[in-house]
Amino acid sequence: MQDTAKTTTLQDVGRGVLGAFMVGAGVGHLTFARVPFQAQVPDFVPMDKDTVVLLSGVVEIGLGLALLLARRRKVPMGLGLAAFYVLVFPGNVHQYTHHLDAFGLNSDAKRLGRLFFQPVLVAWALWSTGALLALRKRKSA
Repeated sequence: MQDTAKTTTLQDVGRGVLGAFMVGAGVGHLTFARVPFQAQVPDFVPMDKDTVVLLSGVVEIGLGLALLLARRRKVPMGLGLAAFYVLVFPGNVHQYTHHLDAFGLNSDAKRLGRLFFQPVLVAWALWSTGALLALRKRKSA
């Protein structure tokens, strides 16, 4: 599979917005939102919740900066970010199933709605990096 796909201006802007969002979320993990993010760490994770929040914050900042700065290897970056979103999805399910309030998600309806936003993030990561098109080309080849 190719490492870099030609992306449109709209995809580049979308990638920039997503990158800025990721950096902001990562900074939140490390600072002002550490406790709320702990609500999303499932009980089955065999690490201290604060440590998980800190480590995931570092990963989010790295992924965000990569989105903002990368001109090459966009496709693997998009695949990696999509995988990251899939890996953290159990945290969103945990918040919903345990009725945990955080980030203004103070009702089951809001928490359930948040679950449906995760596939949007996966698609956004794949689309904005050209990974979606690269996957389609690979499948048809």
